[in-house]
Amino acid sequence: MHTTVPDPNAACPLDRVNRQFRAEWPNQLWVADFTHVSTWQGWVYVGFVVDVFSRRIVGWRQSCSMHTEYAIDSLGQVL
Repeated sequence: MHTTVPDPNAACPLDRVNRQFRAEWPNQLWVADFTHVSTWQGWVYVGFVVDVFSRRIVGWRQSCSMHTEYAIDSLGQVL
């Protein structure tokens, strides 16, 4: 099952940390990820934000649908 179809012509966001995921103090660098999990009731989508320094999840949200709002809400929880 494919949940996304990449567009080879779409602009890619800049890699602002040059794939060097290190931080010298808390809240210097956050990374985010979004995934889906199959459950007995159907798919659940989870977005979370991790503080690179502490490696702790500092914000997260789950949803029964894959909409932009739930992903943005996980960042909003941190802010």
